[in-house]
Amino acid sequence: MKFYIGIDLGGTNVRTLLVDEEGNVYSEVKDVTEREKGPDYVVSKICRQIDALDLSACGGINGVEGIGIGVPGPVDTVNGVMIMATNLPGFENYPICQKLADRYNLPTFIDNDANVAGLAEALLGAGKGYPIVYYVTISTGIGGALIVDGKLVSGGRGHAGEIGNIIVKNNGYKFGTLNPGAIEAEGSGTAITRKGKELLGEGAVSHAGNVFELAANGNTIAQGIVDEVVSQLATMFADIAHIVDPYCFIIGGGVMKSKKYFFANLEEQFNQKIHVGMRGHIQLLATELEDCGAIGAAMLPMSRLAK
Repeated sequence: MKFYIGIDLGGTNVRTLLVDEEGNVYSEVKDVTEREKGPDYVVSKICRQIDALDLSACGGINGVEGIGIGVPGPVDTVNGVMIMATNLPGFENYPICQKLADRYNLPTFIDNDANVAGLAEALLGAGKGYPIVYYVTISTGIGGALIVDGKLVSGGRGHAGEIGNIIVKNNGYKFGTLNPGAIEAEGSGTAITRKGKELLGEGAVSHAGNVFELAANGNTIAQGIVDEVVSQLATMFADIAHIVDPYCFIIGGGVMKSKKYFFANLEEQFNQKIHVGMRGHIQLLATELEDCGAIGAAMLPMSRLAK
C-alpha cells in the first residue's frame, strides 16, 4: 500500500490528510488558514500540520510517496505556483511546492481545487473505470476538470477546465472579469439566486434552491428562470462534449442539491444538442464522494508519479 499527504488550502481553512492509494484517510489535522499573516506563516502552519499527522500506518515520513496541494484559482502546474491568488494574498508565484519539497524531501504537486476534486471523483468515485472523465462543479461559480487515463489535463498555463467563461448568452450578464453571458454569470448558484431576487423579489429568494422549489410549485416566473438556466447548462455541456467527447460528466456543487427538479430535463436537452452519434453514450453522473478536496490533493502525487 502506498501513502500520500493531501493538503486542502483555502482562504478560510487548511486541512492536511494522510491518505492511501484507495482514498482511505488515516490521519487529519485542520486549522484556520490565517491568510492575513502571509504565505511564509501559512506554509509554516502546513508544516506543523504535516508534523502532527499520525504517520504510523506508513512508518513515518519516509513511507510517504509525495505531497499534493489543492488551492482556489488557476495554477502553473509546471512551476508549482499559483497564477492568481485572490483568496490567498501573497501566494501568487509563491514557491509553495519547492518549500515543502525542500523541507520533506518529497515530490510535491499543486493544482486547482476543482481539478483535484475531479481527480478524486475520476479515480475513486463516480468516474472510476472511465478512461475520459469531465468533472463539473456548479456552485457559487462554475468550474471543471478534464481527467484522461487517471491524469489531470491542466493545459499550458493551468487554465484547462476554466469553463465558467464559456459564453452561453449573447450580450448576457457581465460579472467581474468574465465574458458577458458567460455560463458562470448565467447558470451558477449565484446567478440563479440573482435572477430570482430580481424577478421574484428579495424576500422570496435566499438561495438557488428556492427558485427550483418555486418553479416546481407552479410559479411561472421561476419556471422561466429554471428553463433558461437548464438550456444554458445543456449548451455548456454540449460545447465541452463536442471538444472532449468524454465517457461521462461528473457533476457536483451546491446546485446539485436541487437535482431532482432539473437533472432529467438537463440530460434530455444535452442529448438534443449533441451529434446524433453521441446521444445516449455520454453519461451525466452525480458526484459520489463526500470529501474530495484534500483526498483529491493526495491523489495528485499518485497520478503524477504513476508510470
